[in-house]
Amino acid sequence: MKQEVPSIVVTKQNNALQVFALDDAAARLGLEIGQPLANARAICPELTVFDADEVADRRTLDDIADWCDRFTPLVALDPPHGLFLDITGCAHLFGGEAALLRMVCAALSGRGFAVSAAIAGTSICARTMTRCVSGKIVADGEEAEAVGPLPVSALGADEAITRGLRRAGLKTIGDVASRARHEITARFGARFTSLLEQALGEGDAPISPRKPLPDYIVEKRFAEPVSTEAVISVTLSGLAEMLVKAMDRQGKGARRLEASFFRTDGAVRAIVVDTGRPVTRGEVIDRLFRERLEALNDPLDPGFGFDLIRLSASRTEIVVQQQRDLDANVHDDDELAALIDRIAARIGGRRVVVHLPQDTHIPERAVLAVPAQHSLAAAAQAAWPARTETEPPLRPLRLFEKPEPIKVPFATVPDGPPHHFTWRRATHAVVRVEGPERIAMEWWKRDGKVLTRDYFRVEDAEGLRFWIFRDGLYGSELADEKGEPVPANWFVHGLFA
Repeated sequence: MKQEVPSIVVTKQNNALQVFALDDAAARLGLEIGQPLANARAICPELTVFDADEVADRRTLDDIADWCDRFTPLVALDPPHGLFLDITGCAHLFGGEAALLRMVCAALSGRGFAVSAAIAGTSICARTMTRCVSGKIVADGEEAEAVGPLPVSALGADEAITRGLRRAGLKTIGDVASRARHEITARFGARFTSLLEQALGEGDAPISPRKPLPDYIVEKRFAEPVSTEAVISVTLSGLAEMLVKAMDRQGKGARRLEASFFRTDGAVRAIVVDTGRPVTRGEVIDRLFRERLEALNDPLDPGFGFDLIRLSASRTEIVVQQQRDLDANVHDDDELAALIDRIAARIGGRRVVVHLPQDTHIPERAVLAVPAQHSLAAAAQAAWPARTETEPPLRPLRLFEKPEPIKVPFATVPDGPPHHFTWRRATHAVVRVEGPERIAMEWWKRDGKVLTRDYFRVEDAEGLRFWIFRDGLYGSELADEKGEPVPANWFVHGLFA
């Protein structure tokens, strides 16, 4: 029989390679996590060594956490290789705590993971149990009795604290618990005392779920996996109606919706849809998700099928009732908001924008582009500067996001326009000029040297009209450290119609 070659995973800690993980063969040889690689090789020269990939480990842990969302929405990470699941009020949906524990362990073990799990009244107690035993369910009030016989290393404290406890003759958690709390605190610190109390069930600290708990959740589980578009579409429609009814009882509508699709192989796909106004109709939710699914660059792949589809409203608002029979503007606003939602669901909310005026005289900052779904009402009430009908426009129809440099051979000094300029390798002869319009920059909002701009509205011989400016003033700003004049830089900032 061929002997199994032991394997370990190493990572660099304190400028030395240490054992990060090991298999059963390496453990039988006496190797331990945290042991230097040199010591491990001395014990077993034929050791197979792999470098740790913390990024891949974290990605795998996140994938497992996504899969665990099917059991409870309260899933927290316990790095580097642990998870906390708050199953309060959820266990009965899966046949009880014991059945749920077996289901989770069997599913992960079947995919090649080594699993150690436990259920307890506090998260620290459950984690402590998993370091020594698996499949244990600790009843409320029995935490101290369950963790008492376990070694102090199961608490997961710093190695220095664990070593100090052993030197003091405190080898088990029960030995530590028998000592007065003030003695433990004085020797090992308040943080360790808090850790000990949570393991004993005398205190508790809430977990930090990786995702916020949605306001409303509805889901559909399938005895046999489904994969056809027709079944998925009908399921989403039914869940949308259920969600709307649940929100309607409290007079709320959804502003952010998330559909989660759980595959039988453990993969989870989530699709998020935002709305500009609270949605209170199931057909609207159904239509938005149809638009989103049809526009996906990466189509929804059911694999071997979905065994769970969930629809949740992660952000809701109270619905304000309005008179809709007599006010035509309300109908128009509703239709516009619905249109924006459908376009945003297809191409993304950040690509559908409205513009809001800003209280600044800087041209490129005078308008702010914001998502239309969240700022439609503000855009409708925005006050824009009024234009004088008999006067030409002061600002170009097309304003460049970033001014483009132009070449000006010479211009009238100190504040005159150029006679011709070159832009994008084309020379333009200036025949008409309006200006200058002097605009000082907001020096208090920018770092470095800020120059004053002189803007000109110019027209070339072909009738094209440009908005150009000189960056800096002659005699004051356009000078070097010795006070000698330097050439001015010119830019085109926009085009008139």
